[in-house]
Amino acid sequence: MIRCDDLLNGNFIFQDTEGFLFGMDAVLLAHFPVLRRGDEVLDLCTGNGAVPLIMEPAGRGKGVHFTGIEIQKPAAALAQKSVDYNGLGESIRIMEGDVREAARLLPAASFSLVTVNPPYMKSGHGLRGDLSSRTIARHEVCLTLADVALEGSRMLKMNGRLAMVHRPERLTEIFAELSANHLEPKRMRLVYPAADREPNLVLIEAVKGGRPGLRCEPPLIVYREDRSYTKELLDIYGMTED
Repeated sequence: MIRCDDLLNGNFIFQDTEGFLFGMDAVLLAHFPVLRRGDEVLDLCTGNGAVPLIMEPAGRGKGVHFTGIEIQKPAAALAQKSVDYNGLGESIRIMEGDVREAARLLPAASFSLVTVNPPYMKSGHGLRGDLSSRTIARHEVCLTLADVALEGSRMLKMNGRLAMVHRPERLTEIFAELSANHLEPKRMRLVYPAADREPNLVLIEAVKGGRPGLRCEPPLIVYREDRSYTKELLDIYGMTED
C-alpha cells in the first residue's frame, strides 16, 4: 500500500508500506551536514528520496540543488512522485541507476556534497537468492562500503564533503575505505539509543583531499529514561514537547 507521510518541514513523502520505509538514520543524516550556498548535493542510495526531501528546506534561497540515485525502480518512482507532488522539480532530480556507475551517469567531480545511507550489513550466504527491497537496502548485495567510498570520491570536487550514516562496529573499515579514496574523516558523531546504552549509529563527514584531523562531536541521545524523545531529537524532527 502506498501512503503519503508528512515530513513536518513543508514536504510530503510517498512510501510503500510493503517495501523499505525510511527511518531515523535517514533523518539524522539529512540534518548532519551544513548546506552552503550553491551546493550541488548527490544522494547515493536515495531510496524514496527521504534525505533530499528532508534537506531541501534548508537549501531554499541558497541555490542548492539535489540529485538522488536509486537502483530500485519502484523506490525511484516513489521518490519522483514525491518530488512532483511537492513541486520541487527545479531543486531535486531523481535518477534510476546503479551507484557503482555514478561517474558514467553524471559528470565526475561535479558535486560539493555527497550524502549516503548505505546498506549496513555484509551479505551472507543465506541472502544470495534474496533481492527484496528490504534486503537490498540493508545488506551489501548490490553495493559495498568500498563501492560507496570509491564512487563518493569520484563524484566529489576537491575539498567536497561526504556525509555518511553507518554502524559503529564497522568504523575501522569505514575509515580505511575513506582514506584509501582520499576522503579524510573530519567530523564524527555517535548516536546512542539511551544514555546508558552503547551507540548504534555513527555520523561521519569526510573531506576529499582534506588535512588530517578528526573532531568528535557531543553524543546524540535519542531517548530519555521515560522512553520519550530528548529535546534534540524533537527539534530535529520538528516536533514539540507534549
